[in-house]
Amino acid sequence: MNIKTIHTVTGAFGLSGRFIARRLLRENLPVETLTNTRPAADPFAGRVATHPLDFADFPSLVRALSATAVLYNTYWVRFDHSAFNHETAVRNTRLLFAAAQEAGVRRIVHVSITNPDENSPLPYFRGKAQLERALRETGIPHSILRPAVLFGDNAILLNNIAWMLRRFPCFGIFGKGNYRIEPVHVDDLAAIAVAEGKEKRDTCLDVKGPESFTYRELVETIGRAIGHPRPLFRLSPKIGYAIGTLLGKCTGDVVITREEIQGLMAGLLATSAPGNAPTRLTEWLVENAKTLGTVYQSELQRRASPPSNRRRFGAA
Repeated sequence: MNIKTIHTVTGAFGLSGRFIARRLLRENLPVETLTNTRPAADPFAGRVATHPLDFADFPSLVRALSATAVLYNTYWVRFDHSAFNHETAVRNTRLLFAAAQEAGVRRIVHVSITNPDENSPLPYFRGKAQLERALRETGIPHSILRPAVLFGDNAILLNNIAWMLRRFPCFGIFGKGNYRIEPVHVDDLAAIAVAEGKEKRDTCLDVKGPESFTYRELVETIGRAIGHPRPLFRLSPKIGYAIGTLLGKCTGDVVITREEIQGLMAGLLATSAPGNAPTRLTEWLVENAKTLGTVYQSELQRRASPPSNRRRFGAA
């Protein structure tokens, strides 16, 4: 009989996966990861075994999950790109769920997004909804977690807002900026994920902090906290995207996409659910004001792997 004791995290060297793995290690649980890259410095000092996240080799995925009791899935892509896209991410995640099913994984904790919708014109929210349904159809006991925007450590969005506020004399807001956004600290998400890994029932819950902001309020709050409050001015989505594209050429990154602007302005990063994560963004900003936004965080650089890592771990 195959005794399943392993807690496997996809992308344990990424942001949310790293915090989930840390929480699991604190509880002295055996942790492994399915990953495409390995950083130069191991944040877990060798305590997390690695397996390739190679979607082209389904048998290897099954073997890697053969002793897994709980799978924590954080794999996804933020936007469509020449090297990755949402359609491929949906297909890959379906393969991951199928491998977990064949391997007999006992439970899956899956990170989704607020307000997923299979009929959404936005591929991010549509793809997340498709995967929620795919997970339910596996019959594997599961928890679906729906955070909006993460903050903490090197989370991209809030850091890069602060980076712009530090460097430019004013800041553009898409439209009126009265659409809401509800950030959650990445370690609060990790704590909920680990707790849900111990449950038996199927659950689906929004994960959100105790504070809710309009986008305008969020930018103003960050500006005050880091000592760089700036005049805010209204931009049409079209002009805002054009400015973001220009800034992306300067940084070698994708700063913002049309779809992200649409989702933000549609209020899809907020829900009516009560807050269930304790960390207050306003308090965290005070504690991290000196470092937030001092270095630009690049999505594309995070996804770039040294050639040796790509050969060993595959590419996604």
